[in-house]
Amino acid sequence: MSTVNLSNITKAFGSVTAVKDLDILIKEGEFFTFLGPSGCGKTTTLRMIAGFYFPTKGKVKFNDRDMTSVSPEKRNTGMVFQNYALFPHMTVFENVAFGLKVRKVNKAGIKEKVGEVLKKVRLDQYIDRQVSQLSGGQQQRVALARALVIEPDILLLDEPLSNLDAKLRDEMRAEILRLQREYGITTIYVTHDQVEALTMSDRIAVFNAGQCQQIGTPTEIYNKPVNDFVAKFIGETNLLPVTFKEHINSQSLFHAPDIEQSIFVNHTELNIADYNEDDQLYMSVRPETVRIDEAKISGNNVFTGEVSLVQFTGEAVHTFVKINDQLTIKTTDLNHGPSTYLKEGTEVNVQLPEDQIRVIPEVKG
Repeated sequence: MSTVNLSNITKAFGSVTAVKDLDILIKEGEFFTFLGPSGCGKTTTLRMIAGFYFPTKGKVKFNDRDMTSVSPEKRNTGMVFQNYALFPHMTVFENVAFGLKVRKVNKAGIKEKVGEVLKKVRLDQYIDRQVSQLSGGQQQRVALARALVIEPDILLLDEPLSNLDAKLRDEMRAEILRLQREYGITTIYVTHDQVEALTMSDRIAVFNAGQCQQIGTPTEIYNKPVNDFVAKFIGETNLLPVTFKEHINSQSLFHAPDIEQSIFVNHTELNIADYNEDDQLYMSVRPETVRIDEAKISGNNVFTGEVSLVQFTGEAVHTFVKINDQLTIKTTDLNHGPSTYLKEGTEVNVQLPEDQIRVIPEVKG
């Protein structure tokens, strides 16, 4: 196992800067995820760790060893690609054994190691089958086995589940996490899928336009986004522009022009992010924290609206409340049965709880 230290990393392709001024320390044995939209620099960063790209500026270190310009085959990393990159004309055994043959492991050692890793990924009964005869999920397991069998210090996974259907993705998420915990291997995972990142990671780095916006645990990223990009990209949120008015005891008062009233927010680190005086501010309110009721609601941050849309998803119900021509608030609740669903056109009261609001600045650049 190794730590991975990216120090002031920049990668430019001609006049295009794909990654800029990146500083990340990934701990030994950690499951660390690079999360962001397409073209944000996450795969480029992974390829610099693998050695497929060399940074334009900065250093890549494994533990205390400088790996910045070391070739990929000398880094002892295992890589799982989005398209699996298996050899279709080979059997499962031959695919998994390939890296060991390149390392000139003897035949007995290869047979033993391949057998062990195929048991770990639960494919030992398919050892002699052509990979072209396997399902997508089974092929993904072969790719994992091939990466793990060489006993790498670091496991790198580049959107490995994007070609699978939703149910199989759920199964493979659990399988990858089980294997990572079992091997205790430092793992770096690239995805644009929020659910994958939140359910699998020890920590997450959120990328946008070549820069890392925030690093933290899944709960930190979700509950304490540092800016509007992170709040919008991680999960669903209601985002309203606000301006600071004054402090009142343990609360802060902000004006929200879209609802033409003042909003009380608890003055805590959880509820108010760091910002500068000249920043454009937004109020982020997660749909599951919004309270709606046909009956009167007492307290602060209460206003009325009309139900404009009800979406049933099975486990949850999304209710959209139109406040005025400029603003519709999305709310989410668990499915408690048809009798609890509000009908479109119903007038309701809406409350944004003071302890569930997060005031954040607009992302720079």
